[in-house]
Amino acid sequence: MVIRLKVTTRTKVEFQDITSQVQEAISVSGVTNGVCYVFVPHTTAGITINEHADPSVVMDISEQLNLMIPQHGDYRHLEGNAPAHIKASVVGSSELLFIESGRLLLGTWQGLFFCEFDRPRQRTVFVKILAD
Repeated sequence: MVIRLKVTTRTKVEFQDITSQVQEAISVSGVTNGVCYVFVPHTTAGITINEHADPSVVMDISEQLNLMIPQHGDYRHLEGNAPAHIKASVVGSSELLFIESGRLLLGTWQGLFFCEFDRPRQRTVFVKILAD
């Protein structure tokens, strides 16, 4: 079964920590050991694992992505959101995480982030939990 998480973004570029939502899905599933596959079915959004103890880390990532992929450039895509598509490709659309003793197996400072690159909207994140 695929679990659908709803994420509401509020800004044009936003990193939203969804670690607790994914952990809750694991807890409800009853799986104690296995894997959790997280997939973002959007071409202008992504998913990444990084530090969630210090919010300045994701701010730095966002700023550097904006420097590498500026809002205004010589883009061919006519909708005006070409940078969002490029950022989503750079960041990626999925993560595979291990589950051990009913918990996500993450490093001490790691968290799972939904990355919005286009504009505020309602998004979906698919979570598939598989037992060993």
